Amino acid sequence: MTHQTQAPEARRPDRAALAIAVAIAIVAAIITYSTATATGGSATRIGPSVFPYTIAGGLFILAVWTAFEAVRGDFPEREEQQVGPVIWIVAGLVAQMLLLHITGFAIATGLLFAATARGFGKGPLWMTVPLGIILSFIIWVIFAKGLQLSLPAGPLERLI
Repeated sequence: MTHQTQAPEARRPDRAALAIAVAIAIVAAIITYSTATATGGSATRIGPSVFPYTIAGGLFILAVWTAFEAVRGDFPEREEQQVGPVIWIVAGLVAQMLLLHITGFAIATGLLFAATARGFGKGPLWMTVPLGIILSFIIWVIFAKGLQLSLPAGPLERLI
């Protein structure tokens, strides 16, 4: 029996990873530009602008690293993306943004919770919607009443 060794297949650069690297680099550039052109601030050597510059620097390093790995083809093969779960999660985010100031924090975030659970294949909506609203209401009580932070209040929150 003869053993034939096959030459390892050269992987092409990962275009999706290169696109992600470019997006990260653009975010780093936007943060750097925004921080550099901001008016006001502190006259001290280490002031509030140090943190955005640090974050931008970290993002730039990640962008270079991601691009390097993409060119080498070191990313593992990805599974095919399922569109359904992504649509559920994005729809939940959109619903929360649209309903936050109308229905309040608890209801809007409860709907986001339910849509995200549905996207991950967990529980029926008749169970996850009330559960999400209850958990979100508890979070609202902790933040709004306990920590005195301002979160959008709707009819449910106005009961307290």
